[in-house]
Amino acid sequence: MTEPTALLLSGTGRYSDPWHPFPETSAAIASLLREAGLQVKMADDVDTALEGLGKSQPLPDLLVVNVGQPRDGGTSPGTPAATRGLEAWAVCGRPLLAFHVSSTSFVDSPVWEETLGGSWLRGTTMHPDYGPAQVLMDIQSGPLAAGIPDFEVLDERYSWLSTLPGITVHARHEHEGTLHPLVWSYERGGRTFYDALGHDAASFDSPEHQELLRRGVSWLLEGTRPAAPRS
Repeated sequence: MTEPTALLLSGTGRYSDPWHPFPETSAAIASLLREAGLQVKMADDVDTALEGLGKSQPLPDLLVVNVGQPRDGGTSPGTPAATRGLEAWAVCGRPLLAFHVSSTSFVDSPVWEETLGGSWLRGTTMHPDYGPAQVLMDIQSGPLAAGIPDFEVLDERYSWLSTLPGITVHARHEHEGTLHPLVWSYERGGRTFYDALGHDAASFDSPEHQELLRRGVSWLLEGTRPAAPRS
């Protein structure tokens, strides 16, 4: 039986930033995916990889996004072909796994927020200082969270993210008396699993965090269906 494949977009080039150690976090994500039985390809260039999703070629079974928002004044995605590739992925019903600062990126694609299930809202969304983060599991949210206890990680805690009504929140944190979603799944014709944790590799040391991600990956692959034919 052929192993499922994952294309991992990591924060390289214009999608890197001074605050996030993308090589470390992407390595941790890739290790978890390989342990789950996937063949992982790390993209050398984010926009080129997105452009490839819009071409007639075998598609990966899972798209994984761990990128920042370019601050060079250019668009994100960086080319019209990259935007078309991201949109082609969104409409063909294949699964998406996204992490942390990816919610700030691809702001020039009209489908990114609706594919992710939410986004960083500039001027509203923020995070307290990096440090111990108490992650509160919603064990009533279904099998993805059932039996996983609350846990602590060293991380940033995104607060006041913009979210769509259809998401299912599996983990939250409390800040200023309000519970804020951190991890959610989303049925959008395809499946999305977004994890707002993962500022650095320390976040992935938590066994509870690892277990939540393993379940998320399994759920995403269960929802895989063949891509619609391209003309």
